[in-house]
Amino acid sequence: MKKVAKLIVIKCLSLTFTNCATILGGPINSHQKTKPAPGQPQRDVRVVALIADIVLFLPGTIVDFATGAIYKPH
Repeated sequence: MKKVAKLIVIKCLSLTFTNCATILGGPINSHQKTKPAPGQPQRDVRVVALIADIVLFLPGTIVDFATGAIYKPH
């Protein structure tokens, strides 16, 4: 019974962490993590990663925006 519960938890976590920009985007730099100051241009979003997140697993989009991995490096 414990093995089945472990397997279910592992599968749920693996589905939760499937997000394209975090896994395939490479290292995240400080430009991606910091919000622009008022009057500065907004950060550009990686369109392919955004579409892939929406198509594959929508909660992955939240993780990518939270980590800043969805934004293009400077």
